[in-house]
Amino acid sequence: MTIAISTSIRSSFADAVAQTREALADQGFGVLTEIDMKATLKAKLGQDMEDYLILGACNPPLAHRAVTVDRQIGLLLPCNVVVRADPGDDSRVLVEAMDPQLLVQVTGEAGLQEVADEVAHKLRAAIEAVGTASAERM
Repeated sequence: MTIAISTSIRSSFADAVAQTREALADQGFGVLTEIDMKATLKAKLGQDMEDYLILGACNPPLAHRAVTVDRQIGLLLPCNVVVRADPGDDSRVLVEAMDPQLLVQVTGEAGLQEVADEVAHKLRAAIEAVGTASAERM
């Protein structure tokens, strides 16, 4: 199993972020947190890197179901979705989400399987929508 659901698109970074937010919203996810790794590493360490944004996405009904099964699952929430410039090709942007099946593997809690399946389906649909929207614009 890989740890990510991902796509690679030809897009500006700003457009990729906007497309990702829209695709997540279409699947019932809100963005609760946003971490600009590029800005943070520059400010804290003086280090440069490519554009790299971590979006903490949450689908409240699914999060509620997950914490009802296992209260510690909050340690693995929200679902991180990364939008990052491809360091090997400056015309491409990578959009990646953690595969929710990891929640079941990490916890060993079989009761999370149904929730993980639904979250995976929604995240996969969102990531695929970003890829499709990008391809249609070309």
